[in-house]
Amino acid sequence: MQGIKILGIGSYVPETVISNDDFTGVIETNDEWITTRTGIKERHYAMGTPTWKCGANAALKAVENSGISKEEIDMIICTTVTPDSLFPSTACMIQRELGITGCMAFDASCACSGFVYAVDMAHKYLATGSARNVLVVSAENLSKIVNYEDRASCILFGDGAAAVVLCAADTSYSSFIGADGNGADFLRADVISNKLNPFYKIKNIEEPEKQSEYAGFLAQDGKEVYKFAVGILPFAVNKALEKSDFNVEDLDMVIPHQANIRIIQTAASKLGLPMDKFYVNIERYGNTSSASIPLALSEAVENGSVKRGDKIALVGFGAGLTYGAVCFEY
Repeated sequence: MQGIKILGIGSYVPETVISNDDFTGVIETNDEWITTRTGIKERHYAMGTPTWKCGANAALKAVENSGISKEEIDMIICTTVTPDSLFPSTACMIQRELGITGCMAFDASCACSGFVYAVDMAHKYLATGSARNVLVVSAENLSKIVNYEDRASCILFGDGAAAVVLCAADTSYSSFIGADGNGADFLRADVISNKLNPFYKIKNIEEPEKQSEYAGFLAQDGKEVYKFAVGILPFAVNKALEKSDFNVEDLDMVIPHQANIRIIQTAASKLGLPMDKFYVNIERYGNTSSASIPLALSEAVENGSVKRGDKIALVGFGAGLTYGAVCFEY
């Protein structure tokens, strides 16, 4: 069995909706400015709900829809760049919330490419028989790390979570995963140091004058990220398809990372595909980092845009800079 099958899928978005008009009371902007540049109209904010809880809500739905019991889950992979703690992992807290014990549980920090990375990791464990059923959860709480004084970036991001239960299947599967650390500074959020090490004084070492400008907040070079994204999305899909037994014209649906409508439109053009083969819901959720692809996939399955047997591509890019695509039959 070389491929994967999605046994169950589930999603969760917080109740609080922040519209573009809501931002006019926070920064100098307006709905037209945001919509024309990003395609975003609104996004959901967790407003204090922890990341692990958002993830657990989505994971529970995925398990319930999978037709298997919680005890049959062999592995939990959680992708997030907004954990509630440095440790324990968000995956372990989701495991605890679901009442699952004993299986492997860990986090993968691959930013907006996280879900694609995690699906490919799960595939490797499933293909070798090391796991029978893998729960992949992507949960993000970006509203707590955006800089609300940066009008160009704070309007982009939202919160949410989605999850899938995967098993092995005798179907086609291919992937292309990569990273370019040379672009690490283009999109980042550094850890806040709450306590200075007392040994600076004891060892007579000069203390740092100030924290990094990125400490505690998301910061990005929008032009560099855009330039990277419009090239890497079609590149990753084509490279994954080179290993597949179907080609780009055979794809029934592409589920891209929902970062910016212009990026998606450019990627579609470069792949030679019409926009109706790209599932887009950025207008209602904004950029939810690693959760954006599974949120879109979950919605597409629910409304019938993606059906059993469809050939689909999941493709993302993110901080790192990371990128990747997986192609398989749903």
